[in-house]
Amino acid sequence: MFNFPEAALDIVKKIQSKGYKCYLVGGCIRDLLLNRTPAEWDLTTDAAPEIVSGLFEKVIPTGIDFGTVTVILDNQTFEVTTFRRDERYTDGRHPSQVTYSKSLEEDLSRRDFTINAMAYDPLEKKLVDKYSGQEDLKRKLIRAVGDPNVRFREDGLRPVRACRFAAQLQFIIEDKTFAAIDKTLEIAGKVALERVHDELVKMLSAPKPSLGIEYMRKSGLLKLFIPELLDTVGVEQPPQYHKYDVYWHSLYSCDAAPVDDIPLRLAALLHDIAKPPCKEGFTFYNHDKVGVELTEKILKRLKFSNDDIKTVSLLIGNHMFDYKSEWSDAAVRRFIRRVGLENVPALFALRKADAKAMEREIESGYLEELQGRIDKIISEENALHIKDLKVKGEDVMRELGIPPGPKVGQVLESLLEKVLDDPSLNTREKLIEFIKHEKK
Repeated sequence: MFNFPEAALDIVKKIQSKGYKCYLVGGCIRDLLLNRTPAEWDLTTDAAPEIVSGLFEKVIPTGIDFGTVTVILDNQTFEVTTFRRDERYTDGRHPSQVTYSKSLEEDLSRRDFTINAMAYDPLEKKLVDKYSGQEDLKRKLIRAVGDPNVRFREDGLRPVRACRFAAQLQFIIEDKTFAAIDKTLEIAGKVALERVHDELVKMLSAPKPSLGIEYMRKSGLLKLFIPELLDTVGVEQPPQYHKYDVYWHSLYSCDAAPVDDIPLRLAALLHDIAKPPCKEGFTFYNHDKVGVELTEKILKRLKFSNDDIKTVSLLIGNHMFDYKSEWSDAAVRRFIRRVGLENVPALFALRKADAKAMEREIESGYLEELQGRIDKIISEENALHIKDLKVKGEDVMRELGIPPGPKVGQVLESLLEKVLDDPSLNTREKLIEFIKHEKK
């Protein structure tokens, strides 16, 4: 029925050969039923963790408190978890106590959604689907196992996961399951933001992140984690350019950005985040600059890396560039220096996603023209950074008789400005002459 990694089958065979039960379980079964390639392979067994650990050479006790060990076989990792029954949850994330079980059905009953509560014995070719997960896959439905209020009070991350699965699979959340999110928001608010970050990254990797984000808005989750995005709802834009308010324009921009670039999708989602506070009529003064400040605040709160924050902020801060054919070559060189050559493709992609979300014909001719001019400047090896100058800091210090300090950098910046205007000045002789003039 399914194709499993040989190593996964070997684990099942080894555990079953000792008289225990063992199944592949959860997301990998869901993905196989959807004809998707599983990102990970999880197994469940009635063998205790110490027994599993004794059967394999390389085992890591990654979640030993919850009955989980990671088996490494053929350079692949497999999480193997003992059947368990979770006792009362006290922190909105983890059970206060875990009791091992001998019942697969009892183990499946503690899982989050029906589509993740299926198990498969690859040796007997037997699928265990007590909660109609296959039927929900056919109906494209995210439905909690059992009482959704209980499931969401056990683990506050589950509502966010429901929204993420809706985006990833392009499913809808079943009505009772969705209604339970609003009733359990105080539990979701207890979840560590590092875990929310991980779910948001997965959501941003989905074909249509807008599906998950809108579920978060309607359920109240967005107010918990990105309240700034709520402020964009209903903020109208110039009708000659925009069909949607700022909120929906932002969501559709995110959908239109390349799916494999998380910082770019974040930039698309947040590029107009400052339009509400900057709005005067149909004009949004300096929303790109104010947007950088808001974006840094949001992404720090959501535990994104400094590198991601730097990239997203740069894209948002420069997304309003207004290229025209009349730009001088010096203006193009300054554009490259400001944006960074490595960021130009992402900035152009952001501009295209922005235009697509306006439901306008994408006029990319100006981008192609600008790219051609950039390519020409690069081929001519124009100086774009201080390191490209034909003189160094040592030359400045020697000619001016000054020690290391801010003055050295100021002189080099001044030289670069001259070279950006006229690349022919980037010779050692000419730059030394300019340095000497600094003495006067």
